[in-house]
Amino acid sequence: MNLVLLSCLVLAASVAVAQDGAALYKSKTCFTCHGKDGKTPIMPGYPYIAGQNREYVLQQLKDIKSGARSNGQSAAMKGVMGLVSEEEMQALADYISTMTP
Repeated sequence: MNLVLLSCLVLAASVAVAQDGAALYKSKTCFTCHGKDGKTPIMPGYPYIAGQNREYVLQQLKDIKSGARSNGQSAAMKGVMGLVSEEEMQALADYISTMTP
């Protein structure tokens, strides 16, 4: 029984780490193109993402990863999204939605 509890605690801890959206925003290099604040992109065609609706952000991340979205600059994100898990996408969407627009 203790082994099961320990396994659950380890899993919960790894999910908690994955859900730190601010850290993920940095480690997954989102800031490189969208700016540290989510509203100073490096190129005019890159979107401002700060304060965007959580569900919208999450859907866009999923669509870019799956290839369902391939318009605009989404090709630039395709490689990065291959390294982002479902849990990390949720954490990123949470964080981005709380950024000051």
